[in-house]
Amino acid sequence: MKILVDADGCPVVAETIATARRYGIPVTLLCDTAHEMHREGAETVIVSKGADAVDFLLVNRVSPGDIVVTQDYGLAAMVLAKGGRPIDQNGRLYTEDNIDGLLMSRYVSKKVRDAGGRMKGPKKRRPEANLRFERNLDALLSGFAEEAAPEERNEE
Repeated sequence: MKILVDADGCPVVAETIATARRYGIPVTLLCDTAHEMHREGAETVIVSKGADAVDFLLVNRVSPGDIVVTQDYGLAAMVLAKGGRPIDQNGRLYTEDNIDGLLMSRYVSKKVRDAGGRMKGPKKRRPEANLRFERNLDALLSGFAEEAAPEERNEE
């Protein structure tokens, strides 16, 4: 098992590394040249800047049981298809039960924006989100993902 992080703009890189360290799980940060980062305790893989370049590399590296930290619903769907366990930066676990609804909401939002409409942006990030992320990542790593606060898995 390993943890792969879609690190471009990810606010929980430090929390991921710290939690993984407690379990001795390796962490790989994947980012493009515009978001290059290096953190102690993690391997960094940098790809050329390009649409979805990081996503495609990440999907090619994921194996069944690996954990992937991402806020991208499309990437999460591909990770699920390969048997990975995606989690977002707020601690929401992407599952077969919620991914179709999330992808549909993304599609509808894009249609509204393409038609000139406006969509409400994400809420301001709060410290509680980091705590929820750490708790649910810990649950995944310890094998108790099914007990990881079900009401938070479906939160948008």
